[in-house]
Amino acid sequence: MRDYLLFVRQNLALLTFGFMTVFTGNLGQSFFIAWFGAGIQESLDLSAGVYGSAYSFATLCSAVTVIWAGGLIDQMPLRRYVVLISIGLALALLVLSQTQSLPLLLLGFFLLRLFGQSLLPHTGSTTMSRYFKDGRGKALSLASSGMPIGEVVLPVIAVASIAWVGWQYTYLGLSLSVLLLMLPLFLWLLGKSPRLDETSSPEQTAEDKTVPGQLNKPPGRGAVLRDYRFWLALPGLIAGPFLLTGLFIHQNFLLSEKGWSMNWLATCFIIYGTVHWVSSLISGAVVDRLRAPRMLPWILVPLLACMLTAAFVPGQWSAPLMMALLGVAAGAMPPVTGSLWPEIYGTARLGAIRAMNMSIMVLSTAISPVLFGYFIDRSVSGAQLYGACSVFVAVALVLMCLSYPANSRPVANS
Repeated sequence: MRDYLLFVRQNLALLTFGFMTVFTGNLGQSFFIAWFGAGIQESLDLSAGVYGSAYSFATLCSAVTVIWAGGLIDQMPLRRYVVLISIGLALALLVLSQTQSLPLLLLGFFLLRLFGQSLLPHTGSTTMSRYFKDGRGKALSLASSGMPIGEVVLPVIAVASIAWVGWQYTYLGLSLSVLLLMLPLFLWLLGKSPRLDETSSPEQTAEDKTVPGQLNKPPGRGAVLRDYRFWLALPGLIAGPFLLTGLFIHQNFLLSEKGWSMNWLATCFIIYGTVHWVSSLISGAVVDRLRAPRMLPWILVPLLACMLTAAFVPGQWSAPLMMALLGVAAGAMPPVTGSLWPEIYGTARLGAIRAMNMSIMVLSTAISPVLFGYFIDRSVSGAQLYGACSVFVAVALVLMCLSYPANSRPVANS
């Protein structure tokens, strides 16, 4: 704890920037958008199927676009990139506030998922990875704390505001807040950080200079895709987002199989949020000591235990156990995976590498609800469905052990 406090005091401005970008990015996350769904469907007279299809289509389009847009952070000054991303998020919220037709809703969702869910958190996490070599894990864990705190705070704000002024004026207020409050705050925090030196290009960070020749032709997406370790690790890297999305989207199936009430599950989400935050802080400190490749397989252990609990542990008290295990897994992943990419591939093309992986994660979250729904519609039992998920995680765990943990050699230029 003393190390954390000293680290925060020495790097307060840049760490706050990382936290606030992830926190603000929650405006594009599914848990926040869900509170506006009923109002949007009623105002536009949309069925649940049409609304859900529009949301999924917009998410898929954003997943494709982020491969290009996320890589731009490697090619322009950070402040300029932050301005563009913030304006994009404000525009997304403005479009949604004026939505009166399905095409406009599609555009609003696309922009919100692109700039909110993807690019703003991507900006914060990439900045933490790029400008912190010593203490990178702690920086990533503190930045990623913006998500669980947002999961607690933002729904309360959304519900109160929608009840007071309606969903459209709420979106309008959020748009103005991003443009007039958050953007100036982001720029002020960057200006106060002594670590940030934008007179040099992203290719010229201190970490990259330690690898001879890397400045001329630094490893990028091609190096990742040619690396056999990436393909071995990939099932484990997508396991968390893939399974959590399928589990939460089809939570009614989970409730019926386990005999839980909706209120009981909602109460257990408090455990999830708390453990998520604590796990993130602890994982950040541990990854700084042990390094990311050694930590990588461990992020799947709590996820495997969660799936086994869902499949085979009956009773009311399996709910808090599941939520606690999910919280451990969700909290550990950002510091570990966020530290892995710069350790293996350097920081010069970090934005492009992270954007590619983010796109893969988003695509997996679009597939899992459909796949889960396919099996649920064919009357599989909870034990069968979550048991199969356990097998998937177990296989992914073995493959992950054979990837970067077995060979943690950094990739130099080819």
